[in-house]
Amino acid sequence: MRRHTQTVNIGGVFLGSEYPVRLQSMVNTDTMDTEATVAQAIRIVEAGGDYVRITAPGVREAEHLAVVKNELRRRGYHVPLIADIHFNPKAAETAARLVEKVRINPGNYFDKRTAAPQKYSEKEYAAELERMRERILPLITICKEYGTAVRIGSNHGSLSNRIVHRYGDTPKGMVESVMEFLRIFEAEQFRQVVVSMKASNVRVMIDATRLLVAQMDQEQMNCPVHLGVTEAGDSEDGRIKSALGIGILLLDGIGDTIRVSLTEDPEKELPVAKKIVQYVNLRETHIQKFCPTDETLGEIIWKQENFRQTDAANPVVALKREYQDTDVEDVCVKAACDFGAHLLSGAKEGILLTTPLLKPPEKGKEIALALLQACRLRMSKTEYISCPSCGRTLFDLQTTVARIKEKTSHLKGLKIGIMGCIVNGPGEMADADYGYVGAGEGKVTLYRQREVMKSNIPEADAVDELIHLIKDNGDWKDIKI
Repeated sequence: MRRHTQTVNIGGVFLGSEYPVRLQSMVNTDTMDTEATVAQAIRIVEAGGDYVRITAPGVREAEHLAVVKNELRRRGYHVPLIADIHFNPKAAETAARLVEKVRINPGNYFDKRTAAPQKYSEKEYAAELERMRERILPLITICKEYGTAVRIGSNHGSLSNRIVHRYGDTPKGMVESVMEFLRIFEAEQFRQVVVSMKASNVRVMIDATRLLVAQMDQEQMNCPVHLGVTEAGDSEDGRIKSALGIGILLLDGIGDTIRVSLTEDPEKELPVAKKIVQYVNLRETHIQKFCPTDETLGEIIWKQENFRQTDAANPVVALKREYQDTDVEDVCVKAACDFGAHLLSGAKEGILLTTPLLKPPEKGKEIALALLQACRLRMSKTEYISCPSCGRTLFDLQTTVARIKEKTSHLKGLKIGIMGCIVNGPGEMADADYGYVGAGEGKVTLYRQREVMKSNIPEADAVDELIHLIKDNGDWKDIKI
């Protein structure tokens, strides 16, 4: 059963448990390029998007949202617009007068992430909270006046030093980062608020969201929840990661709006989002059909079987399901929703996924391995952590990802982060072995784990430099897996 949440009015497209799960995406154009931004927003709407998000890194871009909005309205599109804000309260305050919703990141709206962690006494911490309140009050006042909604969205990759020092770089830290802001909004009796927990690691995203909901319940808050796995990547891997995180939480009854983040054209995210919601609804509606013998195990919708290997005294309990779909994307979404919760909880030791109608015949095995890798249970190939791109991205992300994959896809078990900018990039790819991050116009910075190895490399040389870096550290294997 879906968790009860309050209703938030976002430009007349209401959000909350009394309404369908809303779908959204984000343009990846330069916000100042009116024609490109409007054209992409229209494609998102026509693909099924209920809301369109646009980055506003500065006041200039925030002001330009009015131009984009007016042009969309002139062409007959009345989709609510969401301004995506990082670092700049003035940009948020400007956008709140112009669009229907503003997304702020508590990790960088007030606090800044510095090189060295800072320690805070209780008195100093309390003083910082009061400064935060003073900094956020102008936005609340504007949103009340203009009827603008707010999303308080925490990213695992951009927690402030203040939060990290007290709670660690953990789901608990993500939750407290949001709750500090949410308590201020509640005290000001402003409840047009949506919350979210974003991470590229599916386990972190799920754990943080469940913790957030539990904390809100404890404090008698019922804000709608936005779901998404950030930096999920592209192709089948990106679809599996997104369906895994979003699907599991929707099956928990958590989630009122979703965004599937793919390193692809944003309109391609909407069909995947639709399939996740439709399949979760199907499972909820037909649970008796799927599991006729045990109503208490609603998520187990296939038969459990014991498979014996060499040790007859220790049977391996695996989960088995056959899919009759002919579309790879359909199988990716369904398998992630079906198997995900059990794999992440450690309840079962293996899966047997068969797809007799898919070609080539080994496709089922590929999907199963990708699912296990997304759960961080078995690494069988290179993993790419790549963002979906936005107006802050300073290079062609899709082309760059393709080039890096072409040269590195044989490096079994290696994790490579490919990020468009520094907003969340270094943090979200923190568990990657190597990172490729946009650092400025035509410039790239390379990382090994969390350490900067080469800064401001010309983009034309950056992929080759990444390969040299991997080789220099002994992680390059020329054997095809």
